[in-house]
Amino acid sequence: MAATVCVLGTGIMGFPMARNLRAAGLGVRAWNRTAERARPLADDGAEVFDDPAEAAAGAGVVLTMLADADAVLATAEAALPAAAPGPLWLQMSTIGIEGTERAAALAGGTGATFVDAPVLGTKAPAEQGTLTVLASGPQSAEAPARPVFDAVGARTLWLGEAGAGTRLKLVVNTWVLSVVESLAEVVGLAEALAVDPARFLDAIGGGALDLPYAQTKGKAMLERDFPPSFTLALARKDADLVRAAAERHGAEVPVIDAVARQMGRAIDLGHGDEDMAATYWSSTRR
Repeated sequence: MAATVCVLGTGIMGFPMARNLRAAGLGVRAWNRTAERARPLADDGAEVFDDPAEAAAGAGVVLTMLADADAVLATAEAALPAAAPGPLWLQMSTIGIEGTERAAALAGGTGATFVDAPVLGTKAPAEQGTLTVLASGPQSAEAPARPVFDAVGARTLWLGEAGAGTRLKLVVNTWVLSVVESLAEVVGLAEALAVDPARFLDAIGGGALDLPYAQTKGKAMLERDFPPSFTLALARKDADLVRAAAERHGAEVPVIDAVARQMGRAIDLGHGDEDMAATYWSSTRR
């Protein structure tokens, strides 16, 4: 019989991940705080519940994909005691170093095996099952976690003890956030100088300076069209996680300090639920 996975959180990322788990033949029991977002999974054969403990009842694998550490901890506190004895907890949200330590402590208190496994990728890779999983945890968890990670991702990196996945995710996010904010400033400056920003994208296109990500996010900025692949509010949250990690470990991240400030400005202008590329609005006078 295929394993049953309890998916807690079926938003932009969790919904397609749950759908891919079903497509891979795994049983899925799903819950989301906004229940309407989870209910369509029933059409794929998943069981959908209104309570996280009900969703986790008897499940051997619990997967969390929620917005922040507080949401993860509150949901897991309710769900883990209802799961099968000694469940495998795959914590795949981005919750930072402190949040991951809190989650590991909760797992230890409930007898769960904790795997810290944030992912690289946004909505489209989640839908395509091509995420990169940054997994860290006990070696004994690798085999039982493999079917889940193979269903949602194209590649899994096992990085050592729990917490290593989160630390690498913070490093990668530092680069991603910097690229998007820098691109917003480039587009804003081009417009201020009466330069068509599309010319910038053409100029770097296909060369050593080009990035597919820059072309994608740049196109969104040029079109002023920001359907959420990863929301600006969550990007700002991730910037704050990077800042907290840097402060804790004595590193300087002045670029990320600026990114957080600019993203906060765009959120204050009402763009928090749009894609992170909407940080563009903090770099333009329009």
